[in-house]
Amino acid sequence: MLLKCTVVAGLLAGMAPLVATSAVTSTANAGSQAALSGDVIDLTISEQLFRLDGRTAPALAFNGAIPGPVIRLKEGQQATLRVTNSLQERSSIHWHGLLLPPNMDGVPGVSFAGIEPGATFTYRFPVKQSGTYWFHSHSGGQELSGMYAPMIIDPLEPEPFQYEREYVVMLSDWSFESPETLFSNLKKQGGYYNFQKRTAGEFITDVRRMGLWPAIQNYLMWDQMRMDPTDFADVTGYTFTYLMNGLSPAGNWTGLFRPGERVRLRLINAASMTFYDVRIPGLKMTVVQADGQNVQPVMVDELRMGVAETYDVIVEPMEDQAYTIFAETMDRSGYARGTLAPRMGMSAEIPERRPRPLRTMEDMGMSMEGMDKGDMTHSHGSMTMLGMEPSVGKSNGQADHANHKSQHMEHRQQGAAPSMQGTQEMPSVKAIDPRRSKIPGVEPVKHGPDDHGPGNQMVAEYSRNRIGEPGRGLEGGDRRVLLYTDLKSLAPYPDQREPEREIELHLTGQMNRYMWSFDGKKYSESREPVRLRYGERVRLTFVNDTMMEHPIHLHGMWMYVENGAGEHLPRKHTVIVKPAERVSVAVTADVPGPWAFHCHLLFHMDAGMFRVVEVSEP
Repeated sequence: MLLKCTVVAGLLAGMAPLVATSAVTSTANAGSQAALSGDVIDLTISEQLFRLDGRTAPALAFNGAIPGPVIRLKEGQQATLRVTNSLQERSSIHWHGLLLPPNMDGVPGVSFAGIEPGATFTYRFPVKQSGTYWFHSHSGGQELSGMYAPMIIDPLEPEPFQYEREYVVMLSDWSFESPETLFSNLKKQGGYYNFQKRTAGEFITDVRRMGLWPAIQNYLMWDQMRMDPTDFADVTGYTFTYLMNGLSPAGNWTGLFRPGERVRLRLINAASMTFYDVRIPGLKMTVVQADGQNVQPVMVDELRMGVAETYDVIVEPMEDQAYTIFAETMDRSGYARGTLAPRMGMSAEIPERRPRPLRTMEDMGMSMEGMDKGDMTHSHGSMTMLGMEPSVGKSNGQADHANHKSQHMEHRQQGAAPSMQGTQEMPSVKAIDPRRSKIPGVEPVKHGPDDHGPGNQMVAEYSRNRIGEPGRGLEGGDRRVLLYTDLKSLAPYPDQREPEREIELHLTGQMNRYMWSFDGKKYSESREPVRLRYGERVRLTFVNDTMMEHPIHLHGMWMYVENGAGEHLPRKHTVIVKPAERVSVAVTADVPGPWAFHCHLLFHMDAGMFRVVEVSEP
């Protein structure tokens, strides 16, 4: 499914180097980033050279820039965007998070045929919303090669928060290896780019920490499952350079401010395969929008951004000093970095990198407080790994006890206390506050008998809602980390109906063969759409049977995250689902037509974690 990307070595000669254009380049334009606006906007997709830290490589770009130019629209306007494809292959643009007719959504094979080489396609749609969004190619690996850019939509009504200046902060990832090479390497070996596996020295440390037998059991168990507790990113800093507004950490993108100003940062994770943990040491961040939607302000020290998510935050630097915007990758193999400063040329200390985290049994649905441990060892005739024996040379009970002990110790190693440590303000189903609502899956739910077949490597024996947890690697610290349970819409949305029915979808995969799917079936094996009736309110429940986080994206309609916020459920276009997690969202099927639905990790989508959601005609 990965389309052939336009990477032609012969084009290297004679082409002008491409320089990132989204950064503020002088004090003359500090505080603004050039944007395209108006009733008609022209974009050209072309091959370019991308220069980064002294190296040059072929790339794909919008209007000759990586990221492409900021497009700035106004809520209520009729947008006309003429896109000319100068490539030698088919291309496309998807307007991520926008509500528009399906034939304007830009997904080849679902909503339109794509843009042929040399052709111009005109997107026309009414702009029905406001906020921070972005756009990108939806064709093969083109997005990873540079085809992404910010989109800002100004609201009709004044915004409910104030600020004196604003910046787009677009995070992405870049490799000098082609998308085809990256994907091919992952198909050969799922852990091809993981160079953070446990070492012999770490084993000795674990023996001292856990005891010899629990440590041996722990290592044997992971080996038997053909998995690794250090699997947090399929593609890592070994090949990726992490970018902020198109610049490497050495390039140090800089945004200027005057002390005392309120600065709005429009954070966009446009990476292909990278989750970021974003913080600005010395500054609190007040989150005012999530995925372009106003939320009740939340002040945090750090937030995790899944691929394709956006957050708008306001910071108030009071001192005449520089501050580092630090976006550390979830697997800790690298970081993107920029600076907020009163003057160009200033910089602040770059925070020390944190040690990479480790997966635990909890990430496999094997450590649910209060549930029947006895059941865990017998379902499917195995534990969670399909086909795996239930113990390693001991009785089930002995193995379970040892595993529980080692898992407990792993928590301690990472600074988290046992069981629900790391959970912050998880609303209870029994909450007294009548404004709160039920969180589906807050109690552990046992997996059904369907193991999803050969396309699935494991099942989460028990899944439960984990939106009250900051995520692996962020537990136990003293920083206030944004949680999905913190998000509350600023005003109630009109449709407050309870969902009429529920559709459960399992996120599945086979790491050894690098297959990703829903319910064990790749898209090529399951073309039948997920059918919704026009006008219905439906609950989509995502159950993650894999050991990795997935950013799940629904095109064309909002997902109202059922996080207990009552009539203030936040709506998002992309939702992170943690390992062994069960997340429910409510969807109002209000736009007929076919809509793409997929994991936004590029290679997971290309490998098969993709479906079409079809809303019937009224």
